[in-house]
Amino acid sequence: MKPAAVAAHWRTLRAVALYLILGALLWWALRNVPLIDIWGSLGQLRGWQIMLLLLLNAAVIALMAARWWLIVRAEQPRVPFLPLVGYRLSAFGLSYFTPGPQVGGEPLQVIYLQKRHGLSYARATASVIMDKLLEFLVNFILLGVGAWAVFRVGLAQNNGSGSILSLSGLGVVLAWPLVHVLLLYTGRLPVTALLRAQPFFSQNSRSMRLVFVSEHMAAAFCQRHPRALLSAVAVSLCSVAGILVEYVLMLGFLGMRLNGLQVIAGLTALQLAFLMPLPGGLGALEASQVFALGVFGQPASAAIGLTLLQRARDLLNGGLGLVLAGTLFKAQRATKYGD
Repeated sequence: MKPAAVAAHWRTLRAVALYLILGALLWWALRNVPLIDIWGSLGQLRGWQIMLLLLLNAAVIALMAARWWLIVRAEQPRVPFLPLVGYRLSAFGLSYFTPGPQVGGEPLQVIYLQKRHGLSYARATASVIMDKLLEFLVNFILLGVGAWAVFRVGLAQNNGSGSILSLSGLGVVLAWPLVHVLLLYTGRLPVTALLRAQPFFSQNSRSMRLVFVSEHMAAAFCQRHPRALLSAVAVSLCSVAGILVEYVLMLGFLGMRLNGLQVIAGLTALQLAFLMPLPGGLGALEASQVFALGVFGQPASAAIGLTLLQRARDLLNGGLGLVLAGTLFKAQRATKYGD
Protein backbone atom coordinates (compact mmCIF):
# COMPACT_ATOMS: atom_id res chain seq x y z
CA MET A 1 0.00 0.00 0.00
CA LYS A 2 1.30 3.44 -0.95
CA PRO A 3 2.28 5.87 1.85
CA ALA A 4 -0.48 8.31 0.83
CA ALA A 5 -3.08 5.53 1.01
CA VAL A 6 -1.77 4.42 4.42
CA ALA A 7 -1.99 8.01 5.71
CA ALA A 8 -5.54 8.34 4.38
CA HIS A 9 -6.45 5.03 6.01
CA TRP A 10 -5.16 6.16 9.40
CA ARG A 11 -6.96 9.49 9.08
CA THR A 12 -10.20 7.64 8.45
CA LEU A 13 -9.64 5.36 11.44
CA ARG A 14 -8.87 8.36 13.67
CA ALA A 15 -12.03 10.12 12.51
CA VAL A 16 -14.15 7.02 13.17
CA ALA A 17 -12.59 6.58 16.64
CA LEU A 18 -13.11 10.26 17.37
CA TYR A 19 -16.81 10.19 16.56
CA LEU A 20 -17.32 6.90 18.41
CA ILE A 21 -15.80 8.49 21.52
CA LEU A 22 -17.92 11.59 21.00
CA GLY A 23 -21.09 9.54 20.65
CA ALA A 24 -20.28 7.43 23.71
CA LEU A 25 -19.64 10.50 25.86
CA LEU A 26 -22.85 12.19 24.75
CA TRP A 27 -24.85 9.02 25.35
CA TRP A 28 -23.41 8.65 28.85
CA ALA A 29 -24.15 12.28 29.71
CA LEU A 30 -27.71 12.28 28.36
CA ARG A 31 -28.86 8.71 28.96
CA ASN A 32 -31.01 9.41 32.04
CA VAL A 33 -31.90 13.08 31.60
CA PRO A 34 -35.42 13.90 30.36
CA LEU A 35 -35.46 16.87 28.00
CA ILE A 36 -38.27 18.50 29.98
CA ASP A 37 -36.02 18.59 33.06
CA ILE A 38 -33.24 20.24 31.08
CA TRP A 39 -35.69 22.81 29.74
CA GLY A 40 -36.99 23.40 33.25
CA SER A 41 -33.45 24.05 34.45
CA LEU A 42 -32.78 26.58 31.68
CA GLY A 43 -36.24 28.10 32.22
CA GLN A 44 -35.02 29.55 35.53
CA LEU A 45 -32.87 32.07 33.68
CA ARG A 46 -34.02 35.69 33.57
CA GLY A 47 -33.24 38.27 30.93
CA TRP A 48 -30.99 40.32 33.20
CA GLN A 49 -29.00 37.20 34.09
CA ILE A 50 -28.36 36.40 30.42
CA MET A 51 -27.36 40.02 29.80
CA LEU A 52 -24.95 39.94 32.75
CA LEU A 53 -23.34 36.75 31.44
CA LEU A 54 -22.96 38.28 27.98
CA LEU A 55 -21.31 41.39 29.41
CA LEU A 56 -18.95 39.30 31.54
CA ASN A 57 -18.09 37.16 28.53
CA ALA A 58 -17.31 40.29 26.50
CA ALA A 59 -15.07 41.52 29.33
CA VAL A 60 -13.15 38.21 29.39
CA ILE A 61 -12.62 38.35 25.60
CA ALA A 62 -11.42 41.96 25.88
CA LEU A 63 -8.97 40.99 28.64
CA MET A 64 -7.56 38.14 26.55
CA ALA A 65 -7.07 40.51 23.64
CA ALA A 66 -5.55 43.10 26.00
CA ARG A 67 -2.86 40.62 27.08
CA TRP A 68 -1.84 40.12 23.46
CA TRP A 69 -2.07 43.85 22.76
CA LEU A 70 0.29 44.67 25.65
CA ILE A 71 2.84 42.26 24.18
CA VAL A 72 2.50 43.64 20.64
CA ARG A 73 2.39 47.27 21.80
CA ALA A 74 5.69 46.96 23.67
CA GLU A 75 7.46 46.57 20.31
CA GLN A 76 4.94 48.23 17.97
CA PRO A 77 3.10 51.07 19.77
CA ARG A 78 1.11 52.02 16.68
CA VAL A 79 -0.97 48.80 16.65
CA PRO A 80 -4.49 49.68 17.95
CA PHE A 81 -6.32 47.59 20.53
CA LEU A 82 -9.79 47.14 19.05
CA PRO A 83 -8.79 45.21 15.89
CA LEU A 84 -6.94 42.69 18.05
CA VAL A 85 -10.22 41.82 19.76
CA GLY A 86 -11.60 40.81 16.36
CA TYR A 87 -8.44 38.87 15.50
CA ARG A 88 -8.64 37.01 18.81
CA LEU A 89 -12.29 36.11 18.18
CA SER A 90 -11.44 34.91 14.67
CA ALA A 91 -8.68 32.68 16.05
CA PHE A 92 -11.08 31.30 18.67
CA GLY A 93 -13.69 30.51 16.01
CA LEU A 94 -11.16 28.55 13.96
CA SER A 95 -9.86 26.68 17.03
CA TYR A 96 -13.31 25.92 18.44
CA PHE A 97 -14.78 24.33 15.33
CA THR A 98 -11.76 22.15 14.49
CA PRO A 99 -10.61 18.97 16.29
CA GLY A 100 -7.91 19.60 18.86
CA PRO A 101 -7.29 21.00 22.35
CA GLN A 102 -8.48 24.56 21.63
CA VAL A 103 -5.51 25.53 19.50
CA GLY A 104 -5.19 26.03 15.75
CA GLY A 105 -6.24 29.63 15.23
CA GLU A 106 -2.87 31.09 16.18
CA PRO A 107 -1.52 31.24 12.60
CA LEU A 108 -4.50 33.49 11.81
CA GLN A 109 -3.32 35.94 14.50
CA VAL A 110 0.15 35.96 12.93
CA ILE A 111 -1.25 36.60 9.46
CA TYR A 112 -3.40 39.50 10.67
CA LEU A 113 -0.44 41.24 12.32
CA GLN A 114 1.72 40.68 9.27
CA LYS A 115 -0.76 41.64 6.56
CA ARG A 116 -2.72 44.40 8.29
CA HIS A 117 -0.13 46.04 10.54
CA GLY A 118 3.15 45.45 8.75
CA LEU A 119 4.91 43.31 11.38
CA SER A 120 7.49 40.85 10.17
CA TYR A 121 6.44 37.21 10.18
CA ALA A 122 8.97 36.37 12.90
CA ARG A 123 7.96 39.29 15.14
CA ALA A 124 4.25 38.53 14.74
CA THR A 125 4.92 34.87 15.53
CA ALA A 126 6.95 35.85 18.61
CA SER A 127 4.06 37.95 19.93
CA VAL A 128 1.61 35.08 19.50
CA ILE A 129 4.06 32.67 21.17
CA MET A 130 4.37 35.01 24.16
CA ASP A 131 0.59 35.46 24.31
CA LYS A 132 -0.01 31.70 24.28
CA LEU A 133 2.77 31.09 26.79
CA LEU A 134 1.27 33.57 29.25
CA GLU A 135 -2.18 32.09 28.68
CA PHE A 136 -0.78 28.65 29.49
CA LEU A 137 1.06 30.08 32.50
CA VAL A 138 -2.09 31.37 34.20
CA ASN A 139 -4.36 28.53 33.05
CA PHE A 140 -1.87 25.93 34.27
CA ILE A 141 -1.73 27.64 37.66
CA LEU A 142 -5.52 27.35 37.82
CA LEU A 143 -5.29 23.70 36.69
CA GLY A 144 -2.74 23.03 39.42
CA VAL A 145 -5.04 24.47 42.08
CA GLY A 146 -7.92 22.60 40.45
CA ALA A 147 -6.05 19.28 40.53
CA TRP A 148 -5.54 19.73 44.25
CA ALA A 149 -9.24 20.54 44.65
CA VAL A 150 -10.20 17.46 42.59
CA PHE A 151 -8.37 15.20 45.05
CA ARG A 152 -9.72 17.09 48.04
CA VAL A 153 -13.38 16.75 47.07
CA GLY A 154 -13.08 13.11 45.98
CA LEU A 155 -13.46 13.40 42.19
CA ALA A 156 -10.26 11.35 41.89
CA GLN A 157 -9.08 8.46 44.02
CA ASN A 158 -7.02 9.65 46.98
CA ASN A 159 -4.87 6.63 47.90
CA GLY A 160 -1.96 8.20 49.74
CA SER A 161 1.34 7.75 47.92
CA GLY A 162 -0.37 7.24 44.54
CA SER A 163 -2.14 10.59 44.74
CA ILE A 164 1.07 12.30 45.89
CA LEU A 165 2.94 10.89 42.89
CA SER A 166 0.11 11.92 40.56
CA LEU A 167 0.05 15.46 41.91
CA SER A 168 3.86 15.66 41.78
CA GLY A 169 3.93 14.57 38.14
CA LEU A 170 1.11 16.96 37.28
CA GLY A 171 2.93 19.76 39.10
CA VAL A 172 6.04 19.22 36.98
CA VAL A 173 3.98 19.48 33.79
CA LEU A 174 2.00 22.51 34.96
CA ALA A 175 5.20 24.32 35.97
CA TRP A 176 6.46 24.32 32.38
CA PRO A 177 5.07 27.74 31.29
CA LEU A 178 6.52 29.48 34.36
CA VAL A 179 9.91 27.78 33.89
CA HIS A 180 9.86 28.65 30.18
CA VAL A 181 9.16 32.34 30.87
CA LEU A 182 11.91 32.47 33.50
CA LEU A 183 14.37 30.83 31.10
CA LEU A 184 13.47 33.33 28.38
CA TYR A 185 13.99 36.17 30.87
CA THR A 186 17.51 34.90 31.60
CA GLY A 187 18.28 34.65 27.89
CA ARG A 188 17.97 30.88 27.54
CA LEU A 189 16.05 29.35 24.65
CA PRO A 190 14.73 25.93 25.75
CA VAL A 191 12.73 25.05 22.62
CA THR A 192 15.59 26.09 20.35
CA ALA A 193 18.08 24.06 22.39
CA LEU A 194 15.80 21.03 22.33
CA LEU A 195 15.24 21.20 18.56
CA ARG A 196 18.92 21.77 17.82
CA ALA A 197 19.75 18.61 19.75
CA GLN A 198 17.43 16.52 17.59
CA PRO A 199 18.99 14.77 14.58
CA PHE A 200 15.57 14.20 13.00
CA PHE A 201 14.86 17.80 11.95
CA SER A 202 16.55 19.87 9.28
CA GLN A 203 18.15 22.77 11.16
CA ASN A 204 18.11 24.97 8.07
CA SER A 205 14.47 24.49 7.10
CA ARG A 206 12.26 27.55 6.97
CA SER A 207 10.00 26.34 9.79
CA MET A 208 12.97 25.62 12.10
CA ARG A 209 14.52 29.02 11.42
CA LEU A 210 11.18 30.67 12.19
CA VAL A 211 10.97 28.85 15.53
CA PHE A 212 14.53 29.83 16.44
CA VAL A 213 14.10 33.49 15.51
CA SER A 214 10.66 33.72 17.16
CA GLU A 215 11.89 32.27 20.46
CA HIS A 216 14.89 34.59 20.37
CA MET A 217 12.54 37.56 19.91
CA ALA A 218 10.31 36.27 22.74
CA ALA A 219 13.38 36.14 25.02
CA ALA A 220 14.34 39.66 23.95
CA PHE A 221 10.82 40.83 24.81
CA CYS A 222 11.06 39.33 28.32
CA GLN A 223 14.41 41.06 28.89
CA ARG A 224 13.60 44.46 27.37
CA HIS A 225 10.00 44.83 28.53
CA PRO A 226 9.60 43.33 32.03
CA ARG A 227 6.88 45.88 32.86
CA ALA A 228 4.83 44.89 29.82
CA LEU A 229 5.41 41.24 30.71
CA LEU A 230 4.10 41.72 34.26
CA SER A 231 1.17 43.77 32.99
CA ALA A 232 0.26 41.01 30.54
CA VAL A 233 0.42 38.41 33.34
CA ALA A 234 -1.81 40.61 35.55
CA VAL A 235 -4.36 41.02 32.74
CA SER A 236 -4.27 37.26 32.14
CA LEU A 237 -4.98 36.65 35.83
CA CYS A 238 -7.95 39.01 35.58
CA SER A 239 -9.29 37.06 32.58
CA VAL A 240 -9.09 33.78 34.51
CA ALA A 241 -10.83 35.45 37.46
CA GLY A 242 -13.57 36.51 35.02
CA ILE A 243 -13.94 32.91 33.81
CA LEU A 244 -14.25 31.72 37.42
CA VAL A 245 -16.86 34.38 38.25
CA GLU A 246 -18.81 33.47 35.09
CA TYR A 247 -18.85 29.79 36.12
CA VAL A 248 -20.03 30.68 39.64
CA LEU A 249 -22.81 32.87 38.23
CA MET A 250 -23.97 30.16 35.84
CA LEU A 251 -24.13 27.66 38.69
CA GLY A 252 -26.09 30.09 40.85
CA PHE A 253 -28.49 31.12 38.10
CA LEU A 254 -29.32 27.44 37.49
CA GLY A 255 -30.00 26.85 41.18
CA MET A 256 -26.82 24.94 42.06
CA ARG A 257 -25.04 25.68 45.33
CA LEU A 258 -21.43 24.50 45.68
CA ASN A 259 -18.63 25.39 48.06
CA GLY A 260 -15.38 26.95 46.88
CA LEU A 261 -13.43 23.71 46.42
CA GLN A 262 -16.31 22.11 44.52
CA VAL A 263 -16.55 25.11 42.19
CA ILE A 264 -12.83 24.95 41.39
CA ALA A 265 -12.98 21.17 40.89
CA GLY A 266 -15.96 21.50 38.56
CA LEU A 267 -14.24 24.22 36.54
CA THR A 268 -11.10 22.08 36.34
CA ALA A 269 -13.11 19.17 34.97
CA LEU A 270 -14.50 21.58 32.37
CA GLN A 271 -11.04 22.81 31.35
CA LEU A 272 -9.70 19.27 31.07
CA ALA A 273 -12.63 18.39 28.79
CA PHE A 274 -11.50 21.07 26.36
CA LEU A 275 -8.10 19.38 26.10
CA MET A 276 -9.74 16.37 24.45
CA PRO A 277 -9.15 16.18 20.67
CA LEU A 278 -12.82 16.88 19.95
CA PRO A 279 -14.32 19.97 18.28
CA GLY A 280 -15.17 22.27 21.18
CA GLY A 281 -14.73 19.36 23.60
CA LEU A 282 -18.10 18.06 22.35
CA GLY A 283 -19.25 15.16 24.49
CA ALA A 284 -16.32 15.46 26.88
CA LEU A 285 -17.65 18.76 28.27
CA GLU A 286 -21.11 17.33 28.90
CA ALA A 287 -19.76 14.16 30.48
CA SER A 288 -17.31 16.07 32.70
CA GLN A 289 -20.01 18.30 34.16
CA VAL A 290 -22.58 15.54 34.63
CA PHE A 291 -19.95 13.46 36.45
CA ALA A 292 -18.40 16.26 38.55
CA LEU A 293 -21.61 18.00 39.53
CA GLY A 294 -23.31 14.64 40.10
CA VAL A 295 -20.63 13.77 42.66
CA PHE A 296 -21.56 17.03 44.42
CA GLY A 297 -25.22 16.03 44.55
CA GLN A 298 -26.46 18.18 41.67
CA PRO A 299 -29.04 16.81 39.20
CA ALA A 300 -27.88 15.79 35.74
CA SER A 301 -30.50 18.08 34.18
CA ALA A 302 -28.89 21.12 35.82
CA ALA A 303 -25.42 19.97 34.69
CA ILE A 304 -26.63 19.57 31.09
CA GLY A 305 -28.35 22.96 31.33
CA LEU A 306 -25.01 24.44 32.38
CA THR A 307 -23.21 22.90 29.41
CA LEU A 308 -25.91 24.11 27.01
CA LEU A 309 -25.49 27.62 28.40
CA GLN A 310 -21.74 27.35 27.85
CA ARG A 311 -22.28 25.94 24.37
CA ALA A 312 -24.53 28.85 23.46
CA ARG A 313 -21.83 31.29 24.63
CA ASP A 314 -19.05 29.50 22.73
CA LEU A 315 -21.12 29.12 19.57
CA LEU A 316 -21.89 32.84 19.71
CA ASN A 317 -18.21 33.69 20.14
CA GLY A 318 -17.03 31.15 17.57
CA GLY A 319 -19.70 32.08 15.02
CA LEU A 320 -18.93 35.77 15.40
CA GLY A 321 -15.24 34.95 15.06
CA LEU A 322 -15.79 33.08 11.79
CA VAL A 323 -17.91 35.95 10.44
CA LEU A 324 -15.15 38.39 11.35
CA ALA A 325 -12.54 36.13 9.76
CA GLY A 326 -14.53 36.05 6.53
CA THR A 327 -15.04 39.83 6.59
CA LEU A 328 -11.36 40.50 7.22
CA PHE A 329 -10.37 38.06 4.47
CA LYS A 330 -12.65 39.80 1.97
CA ALA A 331 -11.33 43.21 3.00
CA GLN A 332 -7.74 41.99 2.64
CA ARG A 333 -8.45 40.50 -0.77
CA ALA A 334 -10.20 43.66 -1.96
CA THR A 335 -7.18 45.74 -0.85
CA LYS A 336 -4.78 43.36 -2.58
CA TYR A 337 -6.60 43.36 -5.91
CA GLY A 338 -7.84 46.95 -5.73
CA ASP A 339 -11.55 46.02 -5.81
